[in-house]
Amino acid sequence: MFKKILVPVDGSALSHAAGTLAADLAKQHGAEIVGVYVIDPFPYIGIGDASAIGLQAYLAEAQAAATRALDDLKLVCAERGVPFAGYTIERNVIYEGILETAEAEGCDLIVMGSHGRKGLQALILGSVAQKVLTHAKVPVLIVKPSAT
Repeated sequence: MFKKILVPVDGSALSHAAGTLAADLAKQHGAEIVGVYVIDPFPYIGIGDASAIGLQAYLAEAQAAATRALDDLKLVCAERGVPFAGYTIERNVIYEGILETAEAEGCDLIVMGSHGRKGLQALILGSVAQKVLTHAKVPVLIVKPSAT
């Protein structure tokens, strides 16, 4: 049924859980996993050398975080014998980067975590998962935190 599953990752335990579920689905369906980590471009524009140094430090840390998150998903896929491709992209709007990747890669399912924020917290922080659900042209499977 599914041939290519997109898994947006952010390095969190919830992202890992979504990747594990997606890899299990991919194994059952003979599908492949496409992982994507979306880096929000440097949020500060300063003047002079401080800005360049800050930008380099920010991008280095963002790239390192992306590599860790994608390597985690790659390992989960390897353990199940599922084909994997991972991408790090930069976008000002994270959900748009996820949707662009899904379309560009021809994905037919998106599996992602949602922290389940409610009320004022959701209003202030927004929800990438909610925006992906609202705008996606393919089915979206949301993995919620386990109740403890």
